[in-house]
Amino acid sequence: MSDAAAGGTEIWFYHLERSSLSEVLPELLDKTLQRGWRALVRAGDGALLRDMSDRLWTARPDSFLAHGRDGEGDEARQPILLTTNAENRNGAQALFILDQAELGATEDFARCFILFDGRDDAALTAARERWRVLKQAGANLAYWKQSPEGRWEKAG
Repeated sequence: MSDAAAGGTEIWFYHLERSSLSEVLPELLDKTLQRGWRALVRAGDGALLRDMSDRLWTARPDSFLAHGRDGEGDEARQPILLTTNAENRNGAQALFILDQAELGATEDFARCFILFDGRDDAALTAARERWRVLKQAGANLAYWKQSPEGRWEKAG
């Protein structure tokens, strides 16, 4: 694992149990944009990014989350950029890690979100190992999970 952690960057783990990635990611991205930040969404799987791109266009009946995919051009102008590579081409303040993609260097980000499916044993094991490695490196970590009512609660 080649994750690098900067002590000042907040790294938040989101343990998905009650909601799917396609439900949670648009909500978190919307809050990121409301904060005035740009977002970089990194996944190891291009097919997952295509699915997420479709979801961001249709997440709400009355609006969409404007975004682009790396390689389509105008990356620097995108409020949300979906990518499989490590470069922060849109100057994002928030990094979203999907499907156990490499975290990479974090010092250019204010906050990193690591989203994982708690119902998937391999994803859960990988998240626990990633937490352990980052904690040993002195990273600024937080752990969030959903309450029975569906609200996100800081659990660690």
